[in-house]
Amino acid sequence: MNIELSAEASEYGAAALRAFESAGGDALVESAERDPCGRDRLVAPVFEGLGAWDLEPRKNSDELEAAAALCRSAGHWAVPYPVAERLSRPTDLDVDGLLVIADSNPAAAVSDLDLRWAAVTLAGQRAVATVRSTSESPRTTAFVAPLELESLDAGGAADVALGLVLPCWTLLGMLDRALALTRTHVLLREQFGRPLAQLQGVQFQLTDAEVERSGVEVLAKYALWSVEAGHDEAVDDALALRLAAIEAADVVFRVAHQLHGATGFCDETTLSWLSRYSLPLRRLPFGLSATNAALTARLGRRGLTGLFTDEVVAP
Repeated sequence: MNIELSAEASEYGAAALRAFESAGGDALVESAERDPCGRDRLVAPVFEGLGAWDLEPRKNSDELEAAAALCRSAGHWAVPYPVAERLSRPTDLDVDGLLVIADSNPAAAVSDLDLRWAAVTLAGQRAVATVRSTSESPRTTAFVAPLELESLDAGGAADVALGLVLPCWTLLGMLDRALALTRTHVLLREQFGRPLAQLQGVQFQLTDAEVERSGVEVLAKYALWSVEAGHDEAVDDALALRLAAIEAADVVFRVAHQLHGATGFCDETTLSWLSRYSLPLRRLPFGLSATNAALTARLGRRGLTGLFTDEVVAP
């Protein structure tokens, strides 16, 4: 088992980071919020230059890893576009992307985009999704809009794992950036005549946050490998990743906001934008409690296979 991304995928992710920075970096999400209808045009040249939509993550393991790296880079800059959802698109439907949805009140962060969507529930029920218009500002919705569904078939079990895993890579990129911003902040700000970073309490908080973030990184690589290998447990691994990612996001953003203080909630601070636009990834298709319940229901007393054993049996 090798869960590390290939050198080519890592380099592709680095190239994507540079491309997003050259296109505006942190200003991308600010521009999209001011002009929601123009957010597709805003980032389309970047994706075209990267050949993003030519990737076939369902057919090629190298391209699956490249897709994950691209999602992580998009998360780093809070790119205002459903990158993971487009990369998860089914190959047997004439659509532009895939949305994993809840059984009730389906919604996704896909407003103001002229795209065709397929949707799939955790049980594998597929549908064609139409985005309902909303007059609310993306400042309060983060581009989330309700969906209308036209049922298709129940053959989407293979879609679920990929549709859950790639958005977690986007969230991982956001956690990377939140911690990087916080480290920079505590190195620059002083209290009692020395940088905040030298205070033991601050060091403990940052350590706790980094442990959570690094744990998600390992699980993200494992879940991606599970999808790539076609494991029967791939959906279980994807749900376990999502659960860990949501829990880690709660810790990382709490620590980041605490150490930034009041400025962390002001739009002059990048952390504010990053935190706000992480919420759809943390809440949709289901939040912490619902993800925990779904994973528990699937596993029963069987347990996860995991990284280190062939089988884990619950006592």
